[in-house]
Amino acid sequence: MKFVFLIGNAAVGKMTVGQELMKITDLRLFHNHMTIEPILEIFGYFHNDAKKRLREVIFEEFAKSDNYGMIFTYVWAFDQPSCWEFVEHVKSIFEPYGTEFYYVELIAPREVRLERNKTEHRLMYKPSKRDTVRSDERLIHDDTHYRLESYEGEIPFDNYLRIYNADLAPDVVAQMIKEKFDL
Repeated sequence: MKFVFLIGNAAVGKMTVGQELMKITDLRLFHNHMTIEPILEIFGYFHNDAKKRLREVIFEEFAKSDNYGMIFTYVWAFDQPSCWEFVEHVKSIFEPYGTEFYYVELIAPREVRLERNKTEHRLMYKPSKRDTVRSDERLIHDDTHYRLESYEGEIPFDNYLRIYNADLAPDVVAQMIKEKFDL
């Protein structure tokens, strides 16, 4: 099995690139908001424990399946040990099944991400982002309070690719990922 961590800051294009990558490979997409949105809808607020347990079940069941692989989108705060621990935990679920791991970091400046934060495509899949003023405020807050881009050489894993995608179409980025890792 193959597992692609598609990482990057808010509104950098993870979900959209993941959707394009899914179209040209046999990988399945599990984007971050596939658990966030139902939790918000059911509880009326963000319930982190429920989100974690829901993800855990999906990871465990998928790891046991005969699927080709998964793309998982994740906002990784590189200055937060809990994010590094989470990635290692996810890997520990899949490793017993001989999974190969890939890491793709998307990079784009805040101005581009603020524009993308309001696109019809994003808002269709992420209802919690439809209050665009609040969503922009959170994006800026997270930029200010966390380090959401890795330093050069910081990612210690094999199969790592960093892509500046501010001026690249999602299908082009997906093709780059597919070719680089022979997916």
